[in-house]
Amino acid sequence: MPRFSVIVPCFKVQGFLRECLDSVLDQSFRDIEVVAVDDCSPDGCGAILDEYAALDERVRVLHLEENVGLGRARNAGLPLATGDYLFFLDSDDTLTPGALRAMADRLAEAEDPDVLVFDYARTYWWGGTRRNVLAQVLAETDRTFTAAERPEILDLLMVVWNKVYRRDFVEREGFTFPPGYYEDTPWTFPVMFAAGRIATLDRICLNYRQRRQGNILSTTSRKHFDVHAQYERVFAFLDARPELARWRPFLHAKMGEHCLDILSKPDRLPPSDKAEFFRRTAEMFRRYRPEGAETPAELRVLEHGYAAYRLRRGSGRAGRELGRRARQARGAAAGRLGRVRTAVNARRPLDPDLVVYSAFSHRGVLGDPGAIHRKAREIAPHLRGVWVVRGEEEAAALPPDTEHVLLGSAQYRRAVERAAFLVNNVNWPWAVPKRPGSVHIHTHQGTPLKYMGADLLGRPGARHGLDVPQMLRRADRWDHSLVAGRYAERVWERAYPCHFSSARTGSPRNDVLVNAGPQDGHRVRERLGVPDGHTVVLYAPTRREYRRGGYVERIDPARLAADLGEGHTLVVRLHPSLAAGPARGLGLAELHRRGVLIDATDEPHVEDLMLASDLLITDYSALMFDYVLLDRPVLIHADDWAAYTASRGTYFDVTAEAPGHVSRSYRELAWLLASGAWRDEEAARLRSAFRDRFCEYEDGRAAERVVRTLLLGEPMPEPVGVPAARPIPAVSGRDLLTSS
Repeated sequence: MPRFSVIVPCFKVQGFLRECLDSVLDQSFRDIEVVAVDDCSPDGCGAILDEYAALDERVRVLHLEENVGLGRARNAGLPLATGDYLFFLDSDDTLTPGALRAMADRLAEAEDPDVLVFDYARTYWWGGTRRNVLAQVLAETDRTFTAAERPEILDLLMVVWNKVYRRDFVEREGFTFPPGYYEDTPWTFPVMFAAGRIATLDRICLNYRQRRQGNILSTTSRKHFDVHAQYERVFAFLDARPELARWRPFLHAKMGEHCLDILSKPDRLPPSDKAEFFRRTAEMFRRYRPEGAETPAELRVLEHGYAAYRLRRGSGRAGRELGRRARQARGAAAGRLGRVRTAVNARRPLDPDLVVYSAFSHRGVLGDPGAIHRKAREIAPHLRGVWVVRGEEEAAALPPDTEHVLLGSAQYRRAVERAAFLVNNVNWPWAVPKRPGSVHIHTHQGTPLKYMGADLLGRPGARHGLDVPQMLRRADRWDHSLVAGRYAERVWERAYPCHFSSARTGSPRNDVLVNAGPQDGHRVRERLGVPDGHTVVLYAPTRREYRRGGYVERIDPARLAADLGEGHTLVVRLHPSLAAGPARGLGLAELHRRGVLIDATDEPHVEDLMLASDLLITDYSALMFDYVLLDRPVLIHADDWAAYTASRGTYFDVTAEAPGHVSRSYRELAWLLASGAWRDEEAARLRSAFRDRFCEYEDGRAAERVVRTLLLGEPMPEPVGVPAARPIPAVSGRDLLTSS
């Protein structure tokens, strides 16, 4: 029998679930079981739980056939629990290191109390941490007690997850969770009222994640009316236990405080329902008022009408409103013209056939937006596609017959204000309004290895110059986020805690790779000047956050080109952020001029370079996630992996789950090339496993799926997986590096 049964209900938390489970399973105290309940979650939670159960025998998974809600999901896990103590852990929260050991020691010291209450800290999405403000209550005694002896214990947050409960106590009393919101209320109050021995632990054992969005209690809904029924259940519990009648005045006041707190929150109740909520609260307050009880001053508003409540609330806000208006007035003059213009255009209806595109900060018809645009012209020619470009130089490079507007022009403002659809792989600037009815489709720029979005808050070097909160406010305008697989879906939902839905479409720009044939790279090779019969090695390093400017030359390209020898062409593509920096002036441009290698950093379509190459050598570039779709070899050069992951942060260890062989030094890289290991059976196996894990939705129809399902509203099957691997022969039969 384990000491703890940790019950973890899971629903739409795939971005946080691994962190939660790891925080439990990696504890130094091992005498536990985890009962994980998949509450019919529509995302990848079920698969994640099954993965952990296969790796750790302490994990048991229960998959529910229908979504029942948090409380009843906990109930479903209770019969599977065999531990001495029950611990209900929410699946987006985490345990602190050593927490279970500290709990076990305190329980032993207190001789197995009914309940142990421990401390927690709120951890905010923007990186802040705040300890429970009533932590001193936990430090005031080492003895066990009842709530009647120390009623201040009930001033702590009345939630289920800051306590552990002796299982036989719970079973004897028959405690269970009801359905609906605020399901903790009819659990925690009866438990604390009935407990014969309560102990405390003055230690932060849990990080209570304050999500930017996704918290069910911050959802505007009539479901918040459930709080009344939950308090009805607690009063019914007291009615059935006359020995606990002394708690009625306390519960009566607590109910009033709780309901008024809900009413005061701007994001809880629809405005049209607030009067009804107040009336129901006031009726309950009158009905359950203990005889002779004096109403606290802050609750006397419940003895009057809703109009009096609003008047009191309004007077309290008056001073704050005056200050806010003064600040608004100071900034009004600067923005008045823009607001008037936007208001005028906002009165014009959206054009249901207008799609405005942009890619890579308005550089042209590129990436996923470019692929979507081309497919829309093919299968939905009635849609008018307009591209935003940043200047005349970019406009001149557009394909023929491409309608465009210049960034910041009057035509640009009219287009983005009237468009029914806006498609981009970079956040739109603030000047672009999000009008009701318009649909923003965000395509991203590939599958992420390195930390992105909110995950950069803990990496000050990596987010230098980046305002993450502002970026997330702009990302709140996204309606759809395109994903290539469940891994990317989990990462984007975690990195951008906003209001979009994940579209399981695949990456439109990769359709050309999935559908490629052996000859598709010839045109590009000819344009680049690659001699006939040459084997092409594409070297694509990424930028480094631990070096100012981002460029670190981990491989000498001149040496690599020389070691490759006759019959081979080295093509180098730097990260786009390095294109205008000093990196090319440190030798790359000169090597290109002399014909030692080809500098393809300025090539607009990286898909062309992938099609033209026989092998990719990279370090940590997202290009690897796309290149494996060609089923051609990949080598990962990871000689600075520790420094890179420490400075930027990564979502997994690519050296352990690589798409090919990994080198830790140039000598190892040269051996892999010279020996032929770069394309051996193990390389093929690694590549196949990588593709299966990260490219689930890349079926070659991503652009069509976006156009039909998101632009036209037509049904189309979800992708069922990458087509069967079909190795594309290298353009030449020559091997790489016969000597080094």
